[in-house]
Amino acid sequence: MQINWPSEHCDALRECLAKGMSFAESAGAINARFDTAYSRCATIGRAKRMGLAALDRPQRFLRVPQQSESSRSHQTREYPVESQPTERPRRVKLRCVQILPRHLPLIELEAGDCRYPYGGDAEDEAITFCGHPRREGSSYCLGHFNLTRGPGSASERAAVPVALRLVTAA
Repeated sequence: MQINWPSEHCDALRECLAKGMSFAESAGAINARFDTAYSRCATIGRAKRMGLAALDRPQRFLRVPQQSESSRSHQTREYPVESQPTERPRRVKLRCVQILPRHLPLIELEAGDCRYPYGGDAEDEAITFCGHPRREGSSYCLGHFNLTRGPGSASERAAVPVALRLVTAA
């Protein structure tokens, strides 16, 4: 598993996307060029972290056939895919203030260590992990578990959207 992309690979991804290649095509081109094994999803994730995903990409069209041959012609209609907003919302960093992470690299994590990730947002920024003792039944320590799950039991958390739907329906 490749966690940090070398700058040459990032430059190649930038070039592929500028040529209008899909993420799958970009992954194939980078893999052929550098003898790597990046997946389509890995290229999408890296492009998003680099701020390239869905920006300046050619607008694609979907071809949707008509319902039945007897009642309609054999032509297809073209529907434009919704364009992405030109201005991206500012990313909010959600981190728990009370937790001081150990910032361990993946290779140094032990079986009982918290796997909450830090970093990797900027190009060539290393991804580290919390490293504190994990909560039983979770990959995270107690603080990060509560940060990702929210307060209350699973049934209590599930009841909140239902209550909101009831209020908006009334």
